[in-house]
Amino acid sequence: MIRVQPDSSADPAWRSPVDPRLAGLHGLRPWLLDDGSLTRRLVASGGTFRVERLSQRWSTPRASEARVLASGPRQQALVREVALRLDGEAVVFARSVFPYASLCGRLAHLRKLQGSSLGAILFSAPDMRRSPFQVALLSGDSRYLPRSLRQENSAWARRSVFRLHGQRLLVSEVFLMPFRLRAPGTGVERGSRRRVSAAILPATQ
Repeated sequence: MIRVQPDSSADPAWRSPVDPRLAGLHGLRPWLLDDGSLTRRLVASGGTFRVERLSQRWSTPRASEARVLASGPRQQALVREVALRLDGEAVVFARSVFPYASLCGRLAHLRKLQGSSLGAILFSAPDMRRSPFQVALLSGDSRYLPRSLRQENSAWARRSVFRLHGQRLLVSEVFLMPFRLRAPGTGVERGSRRRVSAAILPATQ
């Protein structure tokens, strides 16, 4: 049985999926903890997939984001927020945090993603590594969500650190109320499920 309360804060209490307070999470694991490309899963679901960029700005990361990225408390980062839509409905809210240093050199093109899928870029990189997930249960009116995506029901979220070309970036995803997909592995190629690395474990809260 899950023994955590939905979190309404702007910087949720992220936990390891093995936290005993999340003992009832087993029924949700097939999608929440799938380590493949979420973009690929959404595209393979059969609906019309679209990335809607909600905002992109230079900002100071939230406290827990700075910790997992091992960045200074005042270091600026490019924060990108998007809605992943299927047949027009927002099914996932994604927040990506790119420290300034990560957008130099080989990753400079990530400054100009516009409506492109970040996941498609990350999972096409041979040297990409991903940390194990942290998860959080958000209230439907959580300040972590943009106002336009707040909802009546609580929502599960996950985040992980990607390491690419020697740089770190953080991607968080919230599975919204319309998210109703089959379990991973049914009709979706799993070629991208391969690169989870405990060597980039995020710091715990």
